[in-house]
Amino acid sequence: MKASDQTYTVTVDRITDLSPTVREFTLRPDGGAVAHAPGSHLGVEVPVGERRTVSRHYSLVGLPGGGVWRIAVKHLPGGRGGSRAMWRLEEGARLQVRAPASHFELDHRATEVLLLAAGIGVTPLVGMAQALAARAAARGDVRVRMLQVARSAEELVLSDRLSEMLGDRLRTVVTGAGQTLDLEAEIAALGRQAQLYVCGPAALMARVRSAWAASGRPAVQLRFETFGTSGDHAAQAFTVKLPRHGLTIDVPADSTLLDALERAGVEVLADCRRGECGLCAVDVLAVEGGTIDHRDVFLSAVQRAAGRQLCACVSRVSGSPACVVLDSSYRPEASS
Repeated sequence: MKASDQTYTVTVDRITDLSPTVREFTLRPDGGAVAHAPGSHLGVEVPVGERRTVSRHYSLVGLPGGGVWRIAVKHLPGGRGGSRAMWRLEEGARLQVRAPASHFELDHRATEVLLLAAGIGVTPLVGMAQALAARAAARGDVRVRMLQVARSAEELVLSDRLSEMLGDRLRTVVTGAGQTLDLEAEIAALGRQAQLYVCGPAALMARVRSAWAASGRPAVQLRFETFGTSGDHAAQAFTVKLPRHGLTIDVPADSTLLDALERAGVEVLADCRRGECGLCAVDVLAVEGGTIDHRDVFLSAVQRAAGRQLCACVSRVSGSPACVVLDSSYRPEASS
């Protein structure tokens, strides 16, 4: 399912704290919630000032019901400002959202599925677990298990709902309590036709992709979504130069490069805004006084090492001061 330009006005119907760092928002669209596939997300226009909004994507929790959509937002003090703004909302607030869309689709033909969630990455997998559990109960033609990983027991958000759906097919791993995830053993226990769906930080994605490839399984049977990464360095302000535009743009620490380019009127192709699709990858001409902090899961290790591209939606430049020189797709019209 591709992204949609259709927008809805929603009311924040209810706000529920799921943990000290995760808050669930129940959103009631004017006219009711349209259906969405498991794994879908909402594009939310988050108010960050009196006249300014930023676009953020949040996974939908569970399948639609009761005319509402649900999202869960983890508060990230060092993030780009979206989570802090969402946490300032009160019940009754009005927001603009784009129609549900998905880059993380469930294959309903699968006969064996393992779901793996880390932290807030559990959110898109709740709907998948719900759909697969219902199918298993009704037809018995799919086997489903789920692994949920968190640093502490209180951060195992939504595990109560998952337990109701899956029973003993759900296993939780609390790393702060000394529990470990034997990823290689979990993959080895799967049938050769099984599919693995993963959502979590980029470090987990890298580990899963490596273990999956080492097992000799087809890449098409591994599907993943990341909720982003904090990168190798703390976010800081940097400068971007665009020689073809004759522009120099400052990128604040709480802004993405993509947001800064769009505010300056520089058109950049983009879709997922999570570092997954690669549509916003831009060519790098030079990095001055710093290094690229790649935060995507699209570019390969070889491409990252080459440093010739970066994904504008999530990646940054670190250094003091740091500047990146980009070659955009813009070409000035030839004068006659």
